[in-house]
Amino acid sequence: MSPAPSSRCLTPPELAARLRVKPSKVLGWIKTGELPALDVGNGRKKPRFRISPEAIAAFEAARTSRPPAPAPAARRRRRTDPGVIQFF
Repeated sequence: MSPAPSSRCLTPPELAARLRVKPSKVLGWIKTGELPALDVGNGRKKPRFRISPEAIAAFEAARTSRPPAPAPAARRRRRTDPGVIQFF
């Protein structure tokens, strides 16, 4: 019996297909540290990344849309007496 597809590590092209983006976009996220991945290349010149299901879940949770924060209340200006001239 094979493991469920969501319980195994994914390669950048597999994750790119799942998220409907280009593999270079996934590699960019890995290089910037936004998406944690494990290099299983064993010291080869070209890295071979694997992304764990936990890392994918954390990445997707961090990128979900959230409602905007409420704007701070506007500060009221003090009313000035129209008969007073201020010099400064």
